Amino acid sequence: MKNIIIIQARMGSSRLPGKILKPLGDHDVLTYVVERCKKIKGVSDVIVATSTLSQDDKVEDWCKRHGVSFFRGSEEDVLDRYVQCAKIYEPDYVMRVTADCPFVDFEMANEIVKLMEQEKVDIIDLDGELPRGLAVELISYQALQYIHQHGHEPRHREHVTYYAYEFREKFQRASYSVPVNRQHPELRITLDTEEDYALCKAVADYFKDPLVSSADVINFLLKHPEIANLNKHVQQKPVV
Repeated sequence: MKNIIIIQARMGSSRLPGKILKPLGDHDVLTYVVERCKKIKGVSDVIVATSTLSQDDKVEDWCKRHGVSFFRGSEEDVLDRYVQCAKIYEPDYVMRVTADCPFVDFEMANEIVKLMEQEKVDIIDLDGELPRGLAVELISYQALQYIHQHGHEPRHREHVTYYAYEFREKFQRASYSVPVNRQHPELRITLDTEEDYALCKAVADYFKDPLVSSADVINFLLKHPEIANLNKHVQQKPVV
C-alpha cells in the first residue's frame, strides 16, 4: 500500500495573507506542518502542492531551500491540483493536509493509516469532533479520481474531498474513533486570522517544539483559557 501526503499551501488568503510562511516559534508555519507530516508512518512521500501564481514562487523557493518535494497547479481548482500531483506518484492512498494547520495531529494520523491498511476502503470517517486544525483526511487515489470526474460544483473543486461527504453512499468507508482526549471541538487550532496566529504563536513559544503532541497542545489550551479564548469568536468561512 503506497501512501503519500499532499499538503495544500498558498500565500493567498483573504483574512491573513502569507500566513503559511509566518514565523512560528524558532521556525515558520510551513516547517511545523511539513515536519509533523514527516512523522506519519507508512508514507512514502510528503509533497507541498501550491499554485502557479507568481506570489507562490515563495512557496517553491521555500521547498527548494528545505529539500521538500513540491508541485504547482491550479489555485482555485484545488481538487485538480491534488489529482495532477498524485498522478506523478501513482499512490494507492492520498492523505490531505492543509498548510494552515501547524499542529496537525501526526499521532492520530498514524492510527488512521493503520486502520486503512486493515480496511482498505475508499475513505476514513472520523467518529468524534476534533478541534479545528488537527484533522487529516485519508482517501484512495481511485476515489479521488472519481471525485475529479464527477464533482463539478465549486465547493467540490475547492474543498477536494467534499463530494465524498455529500454523496456518502458512493464510497466504501470505515470509521476511526477519535480519542476522548482529542474531542474538544470548542478549541480552534488553525490559522486564518490574526487572532488564530496569536494563539498558535503562544503555543509554539511555550513548547518550542514543532513535534509537540497535539494532546499536549489541547491540554495547554484547556489549562490556559486566556489563550484558548483569543480566537474563540472567529467564525469559519462557510462552504458554499
